[in-house]
Amino acid sequence: MERDRSLHLPSRRTILRGAALAAVSGAALAGTRASAQAAAVDYPGAESAPASTSNYTASNRPTSYPIDYVVIHVTQETYADTLALFKDPAHAAAAHYVVRSNDGHIAQCVREHDVAWHAGNWDYNTRSIGIEHEGWIDQPEYFTDVMYEQSARLTAAVCAKYGIPIDRNHILGHSEVPGADHTDPGEYWDWARYIALVNQA
Repeated sequence: MERDRSLHLPSRRTILRGAALAAVSGAALAGTRASAQAAAVDYPGAESAPASTSNYTASNRPTSYPIDYVVIHVTQETYADTLALFKDPAHAAAAHYVVRSNDGHIAQCVREHDVAWHAGNWDYNTRSIGIEHEGWIDQPEYFTDVMYEQSARLTAAVCAKYGIPIDRNHILGHSEVPGADHTDPGEYWDWARYIALVNQA
C-alpha cells in the first residue's frame, strides 16, 4: 500500500518560518564576522596589517608579562615597505604599530597581548608596546604634525590601558633600550613636544 506523501510535506508556513530563521541566522553570522574583523585591532581606527607569526611570540599579556613601556622607533623604510617586511617570515622582527608620515594613519601589525620583536632586548620586548614611525632619522621632514599627533593619541591610549606613566622613563626611544644597537628615533625626534602631546591627548 503506497503512503500519501502529502501528509509528510512541510506546510507553506513551515517553509516560510524556516526561511525567516535562516535569514536571522545569516544576519547573526554576518554580525559575528563583523565583530571578529573589528576585534582584529586593539586601537580603534587602526588598519589590521598582521605581521608574519615568525616575527613575534604569541602570548597573553598583561597576564603573562606586565606592560610597562612604550618604545618609539623610526622605520628607516617607507610605510608600505615596513608592512611588507613585517609580513616576511625571514625578517625576524615586527612592531605592534606603524604610523604613516603624511596623514598619521596607523596600522596594527602585532596584537598588544603578543610579544613583538622590536626592541632588540627580550626583557623589554616582553614588557613593551613598539610603535614604528615612517621615515629616516636624518630626515626630520618625515616627522609631520599629524604623525606626532596621531602617534601621541595612540601612546596615550596604551598608557591609559596599562597604567604606564607618561614620562621619559616609560616612553623610550629604541636607542635607549639597554643593549640596543639602533640610533632611532634620532636627534630630530622632538621628545618635549611628543610627551606634551601624549599628556594632552
